[in-house]
Amino acid sequence: MRVSVAILLLLGIVSVLGGQEKPPIPQAVPESAGLQVGQKAPAFTLPDQFGYEQSNDTLKGSKGTVILFFRSADW
Repeated sequence: MRVSVAILLLLGIVSVLGGQEKPPIPQAVPESAGLQVGQKAPAFTLPDQFGYEQSNDTLKGSKGTVILFFRSADW
């Protein structure tokens, strides 16, 4: 009985002391990241999902352009 209590006490102390790390401090995003509202995007040319070259000019519509970057969970 004393041995089992001693083992449980020892396991409790080891579990409290071992493996405890400080959580990482979240990094703040600098305010200068990205474009400001109303600022023009830099010129670019990239292939789309079908392999066709797309640029600012080919994507521009009559009311402007919205570009969405989406990364799926299976990449």
